[in-house]
Amino acid sequence: MDPTTLVHSVEAFSAVLAILVGSAFCAIGQARVISSTMESMARQPEILGELRFTMIIGLAMIESLAIYCLLVSLILLLLKW
Repeated sequence: MDPTTLVHSVEAFSAVLAILVGSAFCAIGQARVISSTMESMARQPEILGELRFTMIIGLAMIESLAIYCLLVSLILLLLKW
């Protein structure tokens, strides 16, 4: 196998791994946030608006991790080749 081909294969694998790990942890984090928020809403329905607002902000922060992982993987794939 040509060394250049091996390097490209490793870069592609690392990009896929970055997306895979980042997306998996984002999904787990978002599920925990939504679960906790729903549980809190069931316990204290009077602060529903505040909880919803905080949940949306938290979900946006978690989703930014997935976007950063996508950005890093695109940089690995597109700038090296």
